[in-house]
Amino acid sequence: MPVIECDVERARERLEDAGVIVESGNTDHERWRASRGDATGIAYDDKVVIQGSNPQDLEALLREGGGRAHVYFDGGARGNPGPAGIGWVIVTSDGIVAEGNDTIGRATNNQAEYEALIAALEAARDYQYDEVHVRGDSELIVKQVRGEYDTNNPELRERRVTVLELLSSFGEWTIEHVPREANERADDLANEALDEA
Repeated sequence: MPVIECDVERARERLEDAGVIVESGNTDHERWRASRGDATGIAYDDKVVIQGSNPQDLEALLREGGGRAHVYFDGGARGNPGPAGIGWVIVTSDGIVAEGNDTIGRATNNQAEYEALIAALEAARDYQYDEVHVRGDSELIVKQVRGEYDTNNPELRERRVTVLELLSSFGEWTIEHVPREANERADDLANEALDEA
């Protein structure tokens, strides 16, 4: 349950500017409440407490933007194609800032890898990082994004365009291939999603 110390009136304005509906608090101690997706933020005098299964739905809007993040992604399918899942992690000098996983229906391993990368970059963009350093254990995806490999498959080509558009929203970015052991948390999250698929 993230707790964000902040000026709660400025935080309220930021949420309203993003189209989030902010309502009065339920008790004398609550200044206001706001919900988005699977997250509810409750404002007190000098902090906002976020509850729910996906706190990043609100947290990204409440934190001050900027800075650098390391983004890890992984996706996989059982059957190739088959039931597929994704996992991603955002890490800064403060540790793990956000992570997520999801089932994505039927897909190939490569499609799942791209979907994981897209979800991770969308989250990093929502957190308003200036700089991202992306790491994944799919050499194919990394080399396609860097332009070292051609992307012949139309579905993968479309996802590659989406990834490049997302990367262009950052002031600086890199993407590199890492061994599976260096991508363990994202891999674990993708496998958890696969177990639910």
